[in-house]
Amino acid sequence: MDKIATAVELMRENEFEQAANLFNEYIEENPTDPVGYVNFGNLLMHLGDLERAVTFFEKAIELKDSTATAYYGLGNVYYEKEDFVKARENYLEAIKNGLEEADVFFMLGMAHQNRQEFKLALPYLLRAKELTPNDEEVVFQYGLALAQSELIPDAKKVFEEVLTLNEEHSDAYYNLGVIALFQDDVKKAIESFDKALTINPEHILAANGKRVAEEALN
Repeated sequence: MDKIATAVELMRENEFEQAANLFNEYIEENPTDPVGYVNFGNLLMHLGDLERAVTFFEKAIELKDSTATAYYGLGNVYYEKEDFVKARENYLEAIKNGLEEADVFFMLGMAHQNRQEFKLALPYLLRAKELTPNDEEVVFQYGLALAQSELIPDAKKVFEEVLTLNEEHSDAYYNLGVIALFQDDVKKAIESFDKALTINPEHILAANGKRVAEEALN
């Protein structure tokens, strides 16, 4: 496995050709081990060669149909292709076969989000949040799914939680502004939109929200 570890490190250093050579050597030496194929698939996907990546992930599954990371890789390929149904199917297979990392739950939740299946996204995004409570993107997307599911008080708490992780998160302030408008607290809405615009003066949605709030106030 030393070659795999070295190749993964080379990938992190953007030494893709060297990484590919090592993965290829590992596959030649261990042709029935799915690990080499999964890692080569990940490299190909990183390089944007999605079709070849599919071939390597499918080969790993052919060798061992319980290779969870191969299903996760396939899920990512289909997610990139915006085929969220197939992405979801493969993420579920990855979980079924023992992958318990936050990433797979997050991506499964996002596959549902992209299909506007907001309530179906919630348990997966919640699980990702439980596994990585300090990941602001995971926490934010969970809050967004709550808001889109019209669970407004819960969404508000989560967006406030995002701000404890990153007090410069303009989108969290924007969404708190929308919630304040929804709750008829126009002054609080303007305050939240202002904070979003202070952080990001180009935040068009916050600018529009502030205009709507000011019109309501006047």
